[in-house]
Amino acid sequence: MAFSEALLPEFDQEVVGIRKTLERVPEDKLGWKPHPKSMTMGGLATHLATLLSWAVTAVDTDSLDLAPGGVPMPGPAPAKSRQELLETFDQNVASARQAIAGAADAHLLKPWTLFYGGKQVLSMPRIAVLRSFVMNHSIHHRAQLGVYLRLNDVPVPSLYGPSADEGTM
Repeated sequence: MAFSEALLPEFDQEVVGIRKTLERVPEDKLGWKPHPKSMTMGGLATHLATLLSWAVTAVDTDSLDLAPGGVPMPGPAPAKSRQELLETFDQNVASARQAIAGAADAHLLKPWTLFYGGKQVLSMPRIAVLRSFVMNHSIHHRAQLGVYLRLNDVPVPSLYGPSADEGTM
């Protein structure tokens, strides 16, 4: 079985849970944050909606510098609505899935490197980047957004089993 064939069922399962979580983001709370050092709910949700685009970057490029010339790249502007979040997410899911599905095993074993200001942060096979830096990173931020929802009395969706708000999946 090809790496992409093994990865895609997990990808497909996780994106369903991410979308369910994004669907719960209240538009009147996009500027809310639990702590001064935290992202706003809108910023976190936007990060989550755009994070899967890194799958395309990991497949199509050999590296990325997040601060070329020492200047950090600007992030995407926070979404202004739930609809914008979901449209962005759906576009990134489709692009990421296509990139993963089209990648041959030999290509996924080639290294991909992340830099910050010209300094190497990590270098690993593309398949590992897809699992850790894209999928696990998305799962992490989905859980973080779930906490934001809980703190705002928004029902948290069932993901791997029942949540305190939903007895079934």
